[in-house]
Amino acid sequence: MLDIKFIRENQDVVAKAIKDKGTNPEALAEVLSLDDTRRRLIIETEALRSRRNEIADKFKKGKDDALVAESKQLKDKLSKLELELKEVEDRWLEAMYEIPNIPWEDVPVGAGETENKVVAEWGKPKKFAFKSKDHLALGEALDVIDMKRASKVAGSRFGYWKGGMAALEFALVQFVLRILTSEETLKKIADSVEKGYSAKSFIPVIPPVMIKPDMYRKTARLSEEDKNERYYLQQDDIYLIGSAEHTLVSMHADEVLDIKQLPLRYLGFSTCFRREAGSYGKDVKGMLRLHQFDKLEMESFTTAADSFKEHQFLIAVEEYILQALEIPYQKFLKCTADIGNPNARGVDLNSWLPGQGEYRETHTADMMTDYQARRLNIKVRKPDGTTELVHTNDATAVAMSRIPIAVMENYQQKDGSIAVPKVLQEFTGFKDIKK
Repeated sequence: MLDIKFIRENQDVVAKAIKDKGTNPEALAEVLSLDDTRRRLIIETEALRSRRNEIADKFKKGKDDALVAESKQLKDKLSKLELELKEVEDRWLEAMYEIPNIPWEDVPVGAGETENKVVAEWGKPKKFAFKSKDHLALGEALDVIDMKRASKVAGSRFGYWKGGMAALEFALVQFVLRILTSEETLKKIADSVEKGYSAKSFIPVIPPVMIKPDMYRKTARLSEEDKNERYYLQQDDIYLIGSAEHTLVSMHADEVLDIKQLPLRYLGFSTCFRREAGSYGKDVKGMLRLHQFDKLEMESFTTAADSFKEHQFLIAVEEYILQALEIPYQKFLKCTADIGNPNARGVDLNSWLPGQGEYRETHTADMMTDYQARRLNIKVRKPDGTTELVHTNDATAVAMSRIPIAVMENYQQKDGSIAVPKVLQEFTGFKDIKK
């Protein structure tokens, strides 16, 4: 969430962010009203406590009936006031959670994803000398995808990766792990952002795939709209995560990091669970939009000074991966209404999928500034001993439903086989997937 002092002093800026992101237009007025009440109650509460302390000091010299009576009255009044303050603070915090992050200066104003801006392209869509197929036709013919049995076992929007395609996922994990743990490789990527920028490697993490509701809300990834997408286990009062980001960013909640640890970078591998509640009738064919998929996710913690550079660095990592796989893509700067409440800036990479005949989103990079850190209370201790909130960034390394599809469709051969990208062959142990 935003700093309340910033909200008070920059009401026009906050109001514009609310308008441009299309969020609750009443949120700002509600926050300011509750803030006024909250501040008044804090002053009154502190005044009562101060008077009770004065009386307690006088009691040391002997009790006085009048002071005893006043102390009792103060105690009763303070008890009621504290309950009122707690209620107001709870409502104030709820309202604060509705105030979105302020969009970065270059974020285009727009009402939806159709107004995202293409800022770069890499590679050219391949022209096949034969009639190309989509991933499902390829996968079923090679017996490496089985959605019919998955539907029988688990229902719609589930699938089995089998044989060579299962091996391809493991190869992608090893390939990305090598990149993100090699400071030599990361230095080349970091230098493309700024010469000498940190090439510190990522720490591999296999995080929990479940998260407590309160912790989930503090990540700013569990709004009322988000709840429609999340799987909730009522008996255990816990959610299944939609991305490793959710349990990676929250792992340092209520901690103070040493500045020497920054940038602190994690590479998380997890299964992700999404209801796809808002996608009824969309991408119902094939493995593109599943309820369950694996993903490699990058999460980083930096100082405020390095926040934007880290965002650019994570995008550069995403591009490096796609270029190494030789998959054509377009780079989009997302508009205000598409970046989401907690984001200050967002970038998508859309990969070319011949079977769809269009570019589809395979990577996203989210710049959060200190929005998540304030909710999660994650700080960094500076050399002078003072502390400040860290800044967080997250980005996709590889989504295992989307990138395997892109490999299948871009590397399909005339005989129905699928060539394995050169950079993955040492990890698969084979050069093509065939019957």
